[in-house]
Amino acid sequence: MPVLSLMLCVFGITTGEFVIAGILPDIADDLAVSIPAAGLLVTAYAIGMIIGGPVLTALTARFDRRPLILVLLAVVIVGNLASALAPTYPVLFAARIITALVTSTFFANAIVIAASTAPPGKQASTVSKLVFGMNLSMILGAPIGTFIGNGFGWRSTFVAIAVCCVLGLLLVLRFVRDVRNATPGTSALAELRVLRGGEVRRAIAVTAVGNAGLLIVFTYFAPLLTGVTGFAPDAIAVLLLVYGVGAAVGNFGGGWLSDRALMSSQLSLLAVLAATLVLMWAVSGGTAITAMLVFVIGALGFSVIPGMQTRVLTTASAAPTLAMAVNASAYQLAAAFAAWLGGRVIDGGFGLRSLYLVGAAVTVAGIVVSCYAWFRDRTSGGVRAVERV
Repeated sequence: MPVLSLMLCVFGITTGEFVIAGILPDIADDLAVSIPAAGLLVTAYAIGMIIGGPVLTALTARFDRRPLILVLLAVVIVGNLASALAPTYPVLFAARIITALVTSTFFANAIVIAASTAPPGKQASTVSKLVFGMNLSMILGAPIGTFIGNGFGWRSTFVAIAVCCVLGLLLVLRFVRDVRNATPGTSALAELRVLRGGEVRRAIAVTAVGNAGLLIVFTYFAPLLTGVTGFAPDAIAVLLLVYGVGAAVGNFGGGWLSDRALMSSQLSLLAVLAATLVLMWAVSGGTAITAMLVFVIGALGFSVIPGMQTRVLTTASAAPTLAMAVNASAYQLAAAFAAWLGGRVIDGGFGLRSLYLVGAAVTVAGIVVSCYAWFRDRTSGGVRAVERV
C-alpha cells in the first residue's frame, strides 16, 4: 500500500503534465490564444521543473520525507485547481509554473521512500512499480483526461487531476511511514556541488537533447493528428492511449537493452527514432499507418529513458536524490525547448507537417551529443563505471 499510494500520486501529477497535449486546441480556443501560445504552457511547466527540481531538492535535503511530500502534494492540488479556475491565459501560465516547481522534488523523495520500504534485494523492482505510475499516466491518464476535457471542458480535466492527487494525499497519510533524511547535516551547497562534474553535465546534455526531437512532435500532437492527418478530435484520446502503450513497452524493452549495452543501444534507438519521424512526415496523410507509427514513436521515445536515467544516477552518485531531480530537469529542459521551437516553426509559415522533420533533425543532434559524451567518458574512464551499472 505505501508504494501503491505513491504510485497514485505519481500517476496524478504526471497526468497533469502529459494531458496538455490532448486539450491544447480547447485551451487555445477558450482563452483566445494561438496554438503556439498554448504550446508555451508546456514550456511554463518545464521551466518550473527545471528551476524547482535541483534547487528545491537541495534546499529541502534536511527535512524528513513524509511531511515534505505531503506539503508538495498540497501545492500540486492548489496548482491544478488554480489551472481549472484560471480566467485568463497569464493566470493559467502562472498556475502551471507553480505546480511544476514542486514536481521533481516530489518524485525524487517518493523514489527514496519507495526504496526504503522494500525488502533487501527488492529495491529496484519496488522503484519500478512507482515509476510505472508515470507510464500509466501516458496509457490511461492522458487519454482519460482528454476524454473528460472533450466532454466537459478542459477545466474539468484539471479538477479531475486535483481530485486524484487529494486521494493520493489521503492514502499517503494513512499508509506511508516517515523516512528521515540519512544525511541531516547536508547543506544545499554540498548537494549542488555534484553538478560541477563534467560527466554529470554531459549526462544531463544527453537527456535534454536526446529527448527534444520527439517532444517537439508530442507537444503539438493534437493539431498534427487532426490538422495534418485528418483524425477527428474524438480520436485523440484513443491515439494518446496507443502512444502510452507504446511508451510502456519501450520503457521495459529499453531497460533490458540498456542493461546489456548502454550507449550502443541508446545510439541505435535514437537513430531508429529519427528515421521513424521522417517516415511520419512522408506518410502523414494516411490515418492507418500514422496510428501505427504513433505506437512506434511512443516505444522508441521511452526506450532511451532508462539508459539516460542510469547515466545521470551513476555520474551523480554523491547526491542520489538530487540526481533524480536533475534528470527530471534535463527532460523538462527538452520539453521547454521543444514547445518553443515548434511554435517558432509554425509561426514561421513552415506548417504543422514540418514538425516531423524538425523533430528528426533535433534527434540527430541528440545522437551527436551522445557520441561526444561517450567519447569523453571513454577517454576519462567514466564510461567503465556507467557500463558496469
